Amino acid sequence: MRVLVTGGTGYVGPKIVHALRAHDRDVRALVRRPERGAQLTGWGAELATGDVTDPASLRAALDGCTHVVHLVAIIRGGPADFDRVMTQGTHDLIAAAKEVGIERFVLMSALGTTEATKELVPYFRSKWAMEQDLVASGLEYTIFRPSFVFGRDGGVLPTFIKQVRYSPVVTVIGSGLQRVQPIWVEDVAEHFARAVDLPGAANRTFELGGPDVVTWNELYQTIAKVLGKRRRLAHIPSGLARTGAAATQWIPHSPVTTDQIAMMEAGDNTISGSDATDTFQLPLVPLEEQIRRAA
Repeated sequence: MRVLVTGGTGYVGPKIVHALRAHDRDVRALVRRPERGAQLTGWGAELATGDVTDPASLRAALDGCTHVVHLVAIIRGGPADFDRVMTQGTHDLIAAAKEVGIERFVLMSALGTTEATKELVPYFRSKWAMEQDLVASGLEYTIFRPSFVFGRDGGVLPTFIKQVRYSPVVTVIGSGLQRVQPIWVEDVAEHFARAVDLPGAANRTFELGGPDVVTWNELYQTIAKVLGKRRRLAHIPSGLARTGAAATQWIPHSPVTTDQIAMMEAGDNTISGSDATDTFQLPLVPLEEQIRRAA
């Protein structure tokens, strides 16, 4: 088995490469800049220089591979950017995977991606298109839809922790009553590593969430509890937050975009069943331990 991983130098990607190597899988990582792949090669992964927007590089990267783990996505940009990188890039990767006879294609989607939400923001539209393209491809597949992925060295949790640690008043967008189900990044990685050849994962879509469901208010309160801080929550009306985000979202490393606020307002970000737990039988890191590990 040789697994091509796209997005291997992102936030979740290195954890998945590491998990695959821990399972003694041969890994080839598609990277735009090989100098960013030193950690991956240190784990024994091979690098292939290319880009999901370059179909020729996809075909070359897939040569000799038997499985695909596709992680590439963007969270900022205009509709054309989402279409080019996510929708079309995935379409071209699927086409190349069919040409070389890939045995299973494992896709990173996102919790909240449904036919009902696909027109809410370009991100959901592209994720939905990616899922539908893969399901219709005839390839054997596994699709994962994780809730918020927490980790110590990326994602949103370090930002939340910094906010609670240093600010006596913590701002919360909206009512703070929508529920989330954060999952630890290494737990996500282990699901992907096992899904590449687990028979029970074939041609199925799994929602991934951690063992604890909390509201946004409870999330911030739990962070404060773990840090030993007393914090007051201040709720910002969603409309006001959208206005502020619209003015700053094009600044590099701006805290939030209007699309992200729209996704937060869409409702609870929690899993609807136990399919992943029943199929993979993995122990999951509780929320307080996630926070302790990242603090």
